[in-house]
Amino acid sequence: MTLPRLFAIALLSLCPGLTAQAGGKKGEASGISFHMQGDASDNPKMIFQQFNAGQQMVFRRVPEITTKDIAAFNPFPSQDGQGFGMVIQLKPAAKNRIAAVTNANVNRWLLAMVNGRKVDAVLIDKTVEDGHLVIWKGIGGAEIEAFDKEFPRIGEAKPRH
Repeated sequence: MTLPRLFAIALLSLCPGLTAQAGGKKGEASGISFHMQGDASDNPKMIFQQFNAGQQMVFRRVPEITTKDIAAFNPFPSQDGQGFGMVIQLKPAAKNRIAAVTNANVNRWLLAMVNGRKVDAVLIDKTVEDGHLVIWKGIGGAEIEAFDKEFPRIGEAKPRH
């Protein structure tokens, strides 16, 4: 193996968040992805480790939902006063997909990442049938501004910028 390739492999293994947004488009101003909890026995190339709920867990690298699945959003101040959360309205195909995925994964975690960093995770307690996902915290004001350029707010026809 060449030295640059070894360096790249070492870098990616030490920083799993760098590959989390690999499915996004080049040049996207903002990226959201939702990753389902995996199993330690899954192919190591298909999972990444993340500290969550007081323990180390594995999540699937391939996201269940990405930025391209979003139809609209609505931000709100996070309960901890540190930034924002948001409600995400999914496009019809993604709505059906998240219903199937959450139905098959009750009592497992769904990890939300924004621009390649973990912002929140929720324990799935029931099937998500309405096509809305919530990120409760961890989103900055600049990220909300970027989302406003890409997506309309829920109930609005077009993006604000």
